[in-house]
Amino acid sequence: MEISFDPGNPTTYDKYVKLMENFLKRYDLENQKETDTDFDSCPIVPSGYIDRGKYDESAGTKKSCRFNRAWLENCSGLIDPNFGYKDGKPCVIIKLNRILGFKPKPPQNGSESLPEELKGRTNRFLIPIHCAAKEILSESSRTEQKSAPKQYLKDEDIDKVGTVEYYGMGGFAGFPLQYYPYYGKLLQPKYLQPLVAVQFINLTQDMGVRIECKAYGENIYYSDKDRFQGRFDVKFDIKRS
Repeated sequence: MEISFDPGNPTTYDKYVKLMENFLKRYDLENQKETDTDFDSCPIVPSGYIDRGKYDESAGTKKSCRFNRAWLENCSGLIDPNFGYKDGKPCVIIKLNRILGFKPKPPQNGSESLPEELKGRTNRFLIPIHCAAKEILSESSRTEQKSAPKQYLKDEDIDKVGTVEYYGMGGFAGFPLQYYPYYGKLLQPKYLQPLVAVQFINLTQDMGVRIECKAYGENIYYSDKDRFQGRFDVKFDIKRS
């Protein structure tokens, strides 16, 4: 995915703003009223899985947890209707794909797969998200066929990304477990996927900056054949007129 815009020219970023606003309408509180029996009064801090019974229609539809878009703070569209684009501080909204019956397992605190920024800071009821400069293949690994490709980061790549802010339930950068497992569209007609918003505060401008965001969990895997399995990457190109 590539996001290219000029903060001084609204016509270059209006499409991104409209996409996020339209997506987040389902998360307006007016669509999750207390009187709506399709919703449950779930904890508003990360908590454990909620088992809602069998995966059949014999007991009727299942309730779903509410998710308040206000938890996304600066990237909710409620504080800043331009989602940071007007100021050159773009937001992106991240969700996990819906998978029937899937229970994502949080990583162990000492897991070697975790980036340094997450080690010792994970929550046992949360699938954490982390975004950083995208690793690229070295030239030598591109021509080497027998061994696994080697990836590396240059210092200047890291510096291009700058400060990253995360917004989610309870101020956590991740997906709370009480939204899992998912029972399917028929059984959970108003299911709302938990969201994490990421805001890039001082991306280097007038050049392309590639970023990769990953979800971390014991049963979340990555595949070179599917670049969107457990992760996604985005290229920002912020141009100043």
